[in-house]
Amino acid sequence: MNSVIPVLDPASPQAEAINNLFLLVLLISAVIFAIVTGLILIAISKGRRRQTLPDQDFGSEKAEIAWIVGPVVIVLWLVAISANLVITLNAIPDVKPHGDQDVDDVELIVTGHQWWWEVEYPKAGVISANEIYIPADPKKKYRILVKSDDVIHCFWVPQLGPKIDAIPGRDNYIWLQANQPGAYQGRCSEYCGAQHAWMNFKVYGVTEEEYQKFLLREQQKPEPTKLISPLAMAGREYFFKATCPRCHKIEGTSAQAMIGPDLTHFASRKEIGSGVLENSTENLTRWLKDPQAVKPGCKMPNFKLSETNLKQLVAYLETLK
Repeated sequence: MNSVIPVLDPASPQAEAINNLFLLVLLISAVIFAIVTGLILIAISKGRRRQTLPDQDFGSEKAEIAWIVGPVVIVLWLVAISANLVITLNAIPDVKPHGDQDVDDVELIVTGHQWWWEVEYPKAGVISANEIYIPADPKKKYRILVKSDDVIHCFWVPQLGPKIDAIPGRDNYIWLQANQPGAYQGRCSEYCGAQHAWMNFKVYGVTEEEYQKFLLREQQKPEPTKLISPLAMAGREYFFKATCPRCHKIEGTSAQAMIGPDLTHFASRKEIGSGVLENSTENLTRWLKDPQAVKPGCKMPNFKLSETNLKQLVAYLETLK
């Protein structure tokens, strides 16, 4: 599941701008490296052929100034174009003070936790986890509010743009945009604890129609009347009798805690544990049986479930679509 990200395959205008700057800096650096390496090789070659000491030259002030001014100009130019790119990428409308912040200012609120991502669509009243859906439109970008609930994390989708730190007590903003439909891998790029490497997420660029269908589906509450499987019914009863509601939320039920991910539409997600496993019956069983064996250090302990309770919980969770 922890696949390699095609960092040099940009899929948004922001990522393309970053990629172009990287290639430009790489080219300039390669030229400088080639010149310096060439001069060193020439000096070594000439020095080895000499039988006598060369004429002693104590240098030239003009030459020294030229060798200083040239690199300084190049560095200042690189700083200028880099700063201009940063300012351009982060340009946002005027933001009100934190206390007066209007929820309509942002399309998404992403909160980092150890070690998963909470995803909220404030305008639609939808909360999900580890999967972000946006309409794929090269002409429209979406403003994201990035926060942290515990330690410093870093939100990064290499193919879609720059990274931004998620800092406790601070609201940071970033633009998100996708040129075309597709699945784009995201990472936490700031070391945040034992399972930092498994704090992944996906951004799915979809058509506007698919996006609206997604929001409508997420806004629907699970209906207990649809649980026709006796095994799933037993799993639902066990879920609310056990400690599950103390950590998780399921809309339309008494489970309203937000310590762990919202499970309202858990079965519709493609991955488990913030990208550690694909969401399948086999993997869900493996996860519930011993989360610590799959993702050591995660906040969900090993409840040592019996085989019967394990099957019941898996059956119930798979109805939450």
